Parts: sequence; C-alpha cells; structure tokens
Amino acid sequence: MAGQQFQYDDSGNTFFYFLTSFVGLIVIPATYYLWPRDQNAEQLRLKSLRRVHGRCLWYRLRLMKSQQSIVPTLKKAALLFGWAVFLLLAYKVSKLDREYQEYNPYEVLNLDPGASLSEIKKQYRVLSLKYHPDKGGDESTFMRIAKAYAALTNEQSRQNWEQYGNPDGPGATSFGIALPAWIVDQKNSMLVLLVYGLAFMVILPVVVGTWWYRSIRYSGDQILINTTQLFMHFMYKTPNMNMKRLAMVLTAAFEFDPRSNKDATIRPTDNIEVPQLIRELGNINVKKKEPPFCYPYSLKARVLVLAHLARMDVSEELEEDQRFVVRKSPALLQEMINVGCQLTMMANSRGGFHAPRLVTIENCMKLTQMIVQGLQESRSPLLQLPHFEEEHLRYCVSKKYKVRSLQDLVSLKDSDRRSMLRFLGDEKYDEVIAVLGSFPHITMDTKLQVLDDEDSNNITAGSIVTVTVTLTRKRMSEVFEKEQDSTPCLTEEAAAATEEAGESSKTKTKVWQNKNKAAKKTAKSKKKKLTKKKATPAPAKAKQANGNVAGNEVAAITAATTAATATTAAALVVKEEEEDASDKGSESDEAEANKDSPSERDEDSDKQSDTEVDEMAGDDEEEWEALQQSIQRRERALLETKSKVTHPVYSLYFPEEKHEWWWLYIADRRDQTLVSMPYHVCTLKDTEEVELKFPAPSKTGNYQYSIILRSDSFLGLDQIRPLKLEVHEAKAMLDNHPQWDIPDTEEEDEEQEDSDGIEESEDDEEDND
Repeated sequence: MAGQQFQYDDSGNTFFYFLTSFVGLIVIPATYYLWPRDQNAEQLRLKSLRRVHGRCLWYRLRLMKSQQSIVPTLKKAALLFGWAVFLLLAYKVSKLDREYQEYNPYEVLNLDPGASLSEIKKQYRVLSLKYHPDKGGDESTFMRIAKAYAALTNEQSRQNWEQYGNPDGPGATSFGIALPAWIVDQKNSMLVLLVYGLAFMVILPVVVGTWWYRSIRYSGDQILINTTQLFMHFMYKTPNMNMKRLAMVLTAAFEFDPRSNKDATIRPTDNIEVPQLIRELGNINVKKKEPPFCYPYSLKARVLVLAHLARMDVSEELEEDQRFVVRKSPALLQEMINVGCQLTMMANSRGGFHAPRLVTIENCMKLTQMIVQGLQESRSPLLQLPHFEEEHLRYCVSKKYKVRSLQDLVSLKDSDRRSMLRFLGDEKYDEVIAVLGSFPHITMDTKLQVLDDEDSNNITAGSIVTVTVTLTRKRMSEVFEKEQDSTPCLTEEAAAATEEAGESSKTKTKVWQNKNKAAKKTAKSKKKKLTKKKATPAPAKAKQANGNVAGNEVAAITAATTAATATTAAALVVKEEEEDASDKGSESDEAEANKDSPSERDEDSDKQSDTEVDEMAGDDEEEWEALQQSIQRRERALLETKSKVTHPVYSLYFPEEKHEWWWLYIADRRDQTLVSMPYHVCTLKDTEEVELKFPAPSKTGNYQYSIILRSDSFLGLDQIRPLKLEVHEAKAMLDNHPQWDIPDTEEEDEEQEDSDGIEESEDDEEDND
C-alpha cells in the first residue's frame, strides 16, 4: 500500500519556487497601489489653477512640496529593486533542472519504443557485458539496466510500469517542503527557535497592541475621544456660547497637547514669543484659571489662532506651529457641530437639560469660515479678494457705490466697478475679477411634502415632514454674463415708470436675484401694443429670492428697473386677461342660453363628471410616477459613492487645499432651536439633492421656519430661505373600516352554503350504509 513521505529540500530548488512566488505576491500589488501617479497630470492641474489660486498659501506650499519631495523617487527605486529581484528569481527558476523525470525503460536500454522482445534481449546482453560489476562496470547503472529489462520482459513488472509508472508497483507519495534542510538541522535549532519566538511572541503582539491602542483613542473622523468628551462637557455646560468662548474651547482640544499628539510641539522659545503676541493681540483672557484653558498648550494654540484671524506676522518656528493648528481646526469645529447635534437630539428625546442654542452651532460654522479665510468676524468679506487691504475699503463704502459685500461688487456695472477699483492696476484688476468669478453662486429650490402618505401635501400634527432641497452651483463669472445679457430694453412708458420709480428708490438691482423672467418676456412681446399714454405705477420692492445673508442679517434689496418694467407689463397683461375673460364669459353665457333642452344639460354634466374622473386618474398616475422616481433616486444615492473633491477654495492664508463644502439645515430662529440636524453637503459639484426630515409640531397652526445654507469656506455667501408650515389636525383612526363591513346577504349566503354542505355529507353517509 502506498504511503506518504515528507522531506525537506536538500538541493534548494523548491525553495526558489516558493521565494519567487512570495516576492511576486508582494511586488505586483505594491506596484499597482504605490507607484507614483503621473506627476505631469498634477503639474497640469496646478498650472490650470495658477491664474486664480496663484497667491494662495496652500498653492505655494504645494509647489514647494512637489519640487522638494523625494518620496516619489524613493518609491520608484524601491519598486524597481523589487522587480529586479523578482525577475532574477524567475530566471534562476527557469534554469533549474527537473528533479522528477518519468521512468522509461526503453530510454534506459537505448531502444526505440515498441522494440521487439529479441531486440530487447540482444541489447540487454550487450549492456550487461559492458556494465556488469564482474566485468568492471558500474553497479548502479547495471541495476537500472536489469530493472528496465525486467520491466519489458516480466509480465507483472510490465503491468506495474504501465499502470503506476514504476516496475516495482505503487510507491510512497513524496511531498517536498519548500524550505532548505538547514532550517531543521540540529545545529541550527536554537537559532530558528529564537527567530520564531521573536517574530510571533514579541514583534507581532507589539505591533497589534500598538495599532489597537492608537485606534481606540480616535473616533471615526480621526478625532481624539478625549477631545469629543471635552467638547460635550463645555457645550453642555455653556449652551449659549459666544465667539470668544468658542475659540477657547476649540484651542483646548487634546490634538494640540504634545502629551496626546506627537505632531504638536512646545518649544523653549515659546516663553518669549507667545507673550509678545499676547501683548499685540490684547485681551484674550490670559488670567482665566479654568482648566484646560490655562494650560500652556491651550494658551499657545489660542494665540496662534487669533493671530491667524488678525493676519499678523509670526516667526518661522511659530508659523510652522500655526499652520498645524489652523489645519486641524476645521475638522475639530465639525466635531463640535456633531456634538451639538447629539446634545440637541438627546434634549428633544429625553429632556432634563438645555440643548445648545442655535447661535452656538452657527458660531461654530462662522468660525470655520473665519479660519479658512483668515478673517475676524467684524472684517469686511471683500478682504477675501487679493490686493484688498483695509485702507481700500473706503473706496467701496462711499456714498456713490455702497459696496459692502461680494454680491454688491458683482452687481455693479463693469465701468462702475473699474472706476471704484481704480487703485488697482490692470493686471491686479484682472486677477480680482478672475478670483471673484471663481466664487460659488448657489440657488436653492425647495419642495415640502409628507412621504408615504395619501395626501403628501397635507401636513398633520406629528407627521414626518420631508423638505427636498435642490442645490445648483454656478460660478460668479456666469452671473457676470447673465448681467450683460439681461439688460432690459425699455419702451417710453416703461422708461417713464422707471424714472418715477428711480426717484423714490435709488437702490440698484442685484444680479443674484431671481428676476421675473415671465414679466420681461411679456413686456417685450407687448412692446408694439403700448399706447402713448404713460403709466405711473407705484414703486415695487422685489424681495431677494435666494435670501442671501451677509454676516448675521438677511439683505432686503429693492429692484427699481426690474420692478418698473415688470409692473408696467403686468398691468397690461392683467388688462388683456380681463378683456379675454369678459369675452369668454359672454360667449359662455350665450352658449348656456342656447341650451334649452334638459337632455343637452344632462349630457354636459355627464361629460363634466367623466372629465373629473380622468383628471383624478391622471393625478394618481403622476403621483405614482413621482413616488417611483423618488424611490429610485434614494436607492441610487445609497449605492453611489460620490467623491468629496468638489471645487478648490480661494483662501489666501489657509495652509492646505480646501474644497467647497456646505451645511444645510432647518431652524426656528425665533426660538433659537434646530428643527433638522445640519446636513454636511460634501459632494456639490454642479447639482445636489438633499432631503431634510423633521417631525411636524404636535399642535396645529402656522409655523415659520428657515432653510439655511452656510458655507464652511467663504464669508458672506450664506443664504436663508423662509419656510412656512401649516399643520392640520391628524386624521382619526377608524375602528370599523368599510372594508371589514360584510353585508347581511353575504353572511346568509355563507350560512346557506355551510348548511347545504352538511346535508350533502349526511346523504352520502346514508347511501354508504
């Protein structure tokens, strides 16, 4: 019976096969994942951003890093060395002789396959005389010759050879272990045991333990658990937190403590340089003894953040530490927002403590904008643009222009804008316009409904309300183009109305407003029908459609030219509609008067009822299609993974490339509470659809909420959209639904069927008897 044999590789050939496979399994995946990507593509991307972002700190740091970094070269060298070793081993394996060869007795006797028995015997005698030990031949060679002769002449040996490949019958199965024999040699046993002990009992536990200890200290967003607990403590303790207190809590994070984070440093020169910055900054609550605000790391981080917001120059050593603190701050502020939302949900569900106020969470968002742009809260948003200094703002806020925000600057005519920015040269002016054109312009479309309900537009007490917000991002440069294309051509009457409206209201029309395009088109189409009689409509105020917010207030802007044009056109349209309606009314009266017979009236009523039924069926089909489309969109959103790389932010003083992200939420600004939790929109490139859900109030009535969109990167681009909610009484649950009401006739029929079945069964039993 065949057995099994295990033997180590004495020759070392099998070990080369194992080593080649092992190196290949490492080199091939490492090349795919670690080979430096095309550097030309990154250089081309940076080159395309140079015109707009050339002055940004992150852009200059990225250029220096790409020029000075040798990491890609080292990666390429290491991978090429690995491939060289792999190819060398593969060449070595290809040159190895095969140890196992199929046994063939014809080859041993130097005969052609199929030789006759006489030829076999003749050749055996010739080889015996030559290799027989008695004749001075080789004994091992003679044994192989004798074995081959027996395999070809002996019937049993021939059957064994043909069946098992061996004249002696089935042999033991041999398994080679791809390790050299010296590993199990008695002389090297202690060395091998020591290596195994170090690898599996020391190195592996230390590596796993270190990884585990580090991983449990961080949350899913790579924020220290101790920092999250610190934020929760102070937000619970201080629900209404102002900006100064918020900066203190932010800089107390353990990410800035060298004992918790090795990237944070405390230098000996800090004892000299930090007090100098404190004297320049002024009052920053240095004497506050509340821990951890009084700790050195917290005080240093607070000073560096405030110096960054004031755009103060610091030394090279402090500048490196300042970049580290500023780079970490947006993620920490996002964690503070998450903590505030968690406390709000806990307060709404459990009660017993005060949730953080809305102003606290909004201050976190504003502080993120301030840190990204390097601006204090009281500074003008115009300072986000290049070449703008504090002394230049007097040209903008003059009585002639009154430009206080980015939207005001966009709304100016090009000639007025160039005249106002006369302190800039042509190159600097072109750069300012290019940067301003790259800023985002967001429009919001909202839809309010109650999903999974028969009447989705009826909001009842306690129902789950879904607000679908469609965000559309465009560039400010597109707004420039629309401004040039949307200049209205006024008639005499419209011009007169414009002059009268201009006397009462001199405020300019803002470009980012959604103008009444339908009124414009009507005015243009009715231009030829205007009479010489001048219309004198009252000046109208156009509310801002998108609710843009500059700072803490919602800007309310009047549109003189557009209002006058729209008013004139609207008056003409209303007048013509009234005339058409009167004509139609007279015609319908005549038609009704002609209907003398009751049969005609009955036919008309039947047609009207059929039309109503068809309209109801069409509405049901539209609702069903809309529901199916919304379900498909949700499924695609769950399965689709979008990239968080959107559009690079223009930030002069932020040390890292930042992409445009937004917060979208619903709030009750009267009660200063969150209605829906802030949704962090991180994938808005062109268009994004977001669903905000919240429970309707338990009491009926009218409620006024606000849909708020805030940027995490720009100042002055926030938007507020009013949301009116009318809550009705919830429908009462029916105890006896009509579908369970069974008529008496059906019950009698069922009883009759049961009785008939019983009588038939009795008759069958009697027949059987």
